[in-house]
Amino acid sequence: MQFEHFGINVPAGTQMAEWYVKNCNMKIVRAMPEANQTYFLADEKGRVCMEIYTNPGAPVPDYSSQHPLCFHIAIAADDPVAMKDKLTAAGASVFEELNLEDGTCIITFRDPWGVPFQLCKRAKSMI
Repeated sequence: MQFEHFGINVPAGTQMAEWYVKNCNMKIVRAMPEANQTYFLADEKGRVCMEIYTNPGAPVPDYSSQHPLCFHIAIAADDPVAMKDKLTAAGASVFEELNLEDGTCIITFRDPWGVPFQLCKRAKSMI
């Protein structure tokens, strides 16, 4: 077995998909905008897909009121610190910045819709 995707119901699927493509180097691998604004986004290596959709048949969680440890999207990045200004200029806000003793750097943000995401540079890659 291998991981195919994870899905997240959001208030503005089309706009959120476009934001992650523009600001986090994601690419849309399948789009069904007329079907609940559904987009599958892959990372730049195509290893993992995130499904972003707006489905009125299910509640959209209030991501901005949840602690990022309840749910977050984690993205490996070569230099999270260098990306911080670009992402905040694009509407993200910094929640926390961690520099661990082993050299790992993790910056946790909230995207413009309040969804928590992290940029991670691990001292030892997990993937």
